[in-house]
Amino acid sequence: MGYYDDHSQNRFREQKGNRGGVFLASVVGAILGAILVIIAIPALSNRGILPYQIETNENKAVESTTNNNNQNVIQKQIAYDVTTNTTKAVDKAADAVVGINNIQSTSFWSDEEADSGEEAAGTGSGVVYKKAGNKAYVVTNHHVVEGAAKLEVSFSDGTKIPAKLLGSDVWTDLAVLEVDADKIKKVAEFGDSDKLKIGEPVIAIGNPLGATFSGSVTQGIISGLKRTIPVDINQDGLIDWNAEVLQTDAAINPGNSGGALINIAGQLIGINSMKIAQNAVEGIGLSIPINSARPIIDDLEKFGTVKRPYMGVDLKSVSEIPAYYQEEALKLPRNINYGVALRQVVPNSPAAQAGLQELDVIVEMDGEKINDVIDLRKHLYQKKKIGEQMKIKFYRDGKLKQTTLTLTGDTTQ
Repeated sequence: MGYYDDHSQNRFREQKGNRGGVFLASVVGAILGAILVIIAIPALSNRGILPYQIETNENKAVESTTNNNNQNVIQKQIAYDVTTNTTKAVDKAADAVVGINNIQSTSFWSDEEADSGEEAAGTGSGVVYKKAGNKAYVVTNHHVVEGAAKLEVSFSDGTKIPAKLLGSDVWTDLAVLEVDADKIKKVAEFGDSDKLKIGEPVIAIGNPLGATFSGSVTQGIISGLKRTIPVDINQDGLIDWNAEVLQTDAAINPGNSGGALINIAGQLIGINSMKIAQNAVEGIGLSIPINSARPIIDDLEKFGTVKRPYMGVDLKSVSEIPAYYQEEALKLPRNINYGVALRQVVPNSPAAQAGLQELDVIVEMDGEKINDVIDLRKHLYQKKKIGEQMKIKFYRDGKLKQTTLTLTGDTTQ
C-alpha cells in the first residue's frame, strides 16, 4: 500500500502549469523583439547610429540593396571630404601662382620659327604678391623672362593676359612683372624664411613642363638652409656669384622656376629658382629665401633695377691670374696669392675718387679679408649701403696701402 498526498499532486500540477506559461511568454517576447529590431534598423541607419555608417565632413552616402544567394546585402558608397593642413595651404596659395610665357618670336608655327632661326617661346611660373588699384604685380625668375620680346601671364583656366616687365636682376635671378588686376583672384601672403627649420614640411606650386601640368603641387621638407650655390652669370666658365638658397626635396622641374615654395600655413617662403639636374642627383630643389628676395622685389617694382652700392671698377680674382703676372705685372709679394685685381677704374667713380688705379690689388674691406671677386661682391652687396664709406686695403707696386671711398648708387656692378 502507498501513501497518497493530494496536496503534493496539486503542487506538481501548479509547477508544471507555471513552466508552460513562462515558456510561452519567452517565445512571444522573442518574436516581438525581432519585429522591433526589423522596424528599428532603417531608422537607426538613417540617423547614423549603426557602426558601419562612417561619417566625415559633408559626407554623402548612397545606399542600395542587392540580392545574393537569397540574402539581402546593404551596400554603401561614401564620399569623403578630406581636409588636411596641406590641402588648406594649397587652397590658400594656389590661385596666386600663375604661368609665365616668354615669347621670343613673332612666328606662329614652330616649324616657321625653326626655319627663320628664331627661338620658340619659353614657359615658367610666377607668384602674384601685390594688388594695388587696377594693377597687380608678379615675381618670377630673371632667367624665365630673359630675352623676351613679349610676356604673358596665364591662369589655370587657360586665360592669358599681357604682362609688362618692370625690372630684372641677373645676380639674384629675380624679375617683377605688372599686369591688369581684373583677372587676379588671390595674392600670396609673405612668410618668414628666417624662421624655417630643417625637416619642416613645404609645398612647391608651379607649372612644370608648361601648361599641360599647370598648377602642379609637390610636397617635401626643408632639406637645408643657407646653401651656397656657385653661379656663372656670363657663362664664361668662371664663378661670378654665390647664391644663397633653401634646399628642399619637393620636386622642382623645368617650368617650376619662378613658382612658389610655401609653408604649411600657406605662406610664401621661397621663389623656386633652379634644380640640380645630374644623372646621380635626385631630390635636390633650390629656392630663393623670401626674406632675401623682398628687398630686391621692392627695388625692381619701384625703380626697375636694384639699388646697390657702386664702386666703378672691373675686377679679376688674383687666383685666376698666372703666377708670372702676379709677380711681374701686379708686383705682389710672393706670400700674397689672394685678393682682387683692378683691370679698369671708371673715371670719376667712387674708386677713382678714392685714388684707386688699374693693377691695384684689393685684399681687405672694412677689416674683412677679400679672397676673390665673390668675397668682394658679397661684402659690397650684402653688407654696405649707398652713401656709406668703406675702408680698403690694397697692394700697389708691392706695397700695402689704405684708402676710404664713399659708395654711390649710380649703377649696378
